[in-house]
Amino acid sequence: MGCAGSSQTKGDGTLKKVRKPKPWKHPQPLTKSQLLQLREEFWDTAPHYGGRKEIWDALRAASEADISLAQAIVDSAGVIVQNADLTICYDERGAKYELPKYVLSEPTNLIQES
Repeated sequence: MGCAGSSQTKGDGTLKKVRKPKPWKHPQPLTKSQLLQLREEFWDTAPHYGGRKEIWDALRAASEADISLAQAIVDSAGVIVQNADLTICYDERGAKYELPKYVLSEPTNLIQES
């Protein structure tokens, strides 16, 4: 029997599994290097908006890992997954962590660089 307040369970008691984000389109088409720059800027500034650095680090590692490893990372870090695609998470103290889709997956309108 699990703890009623278990962090990874939804209201119906089932485990919230991490999944890949649904396909999405950026407002302006991006090249791979522009996408990587956006990601770097986000990860460099995200900890300054609140939350704990170790949770941001875990979320970054999870966003760059395959799904099974991402699940293990968020579970071991005590991250509470609100949205299965990791766009909204919380830590055990209740701090909110919002991740933009561009750090989690590539847009459908990514431009191939020549």
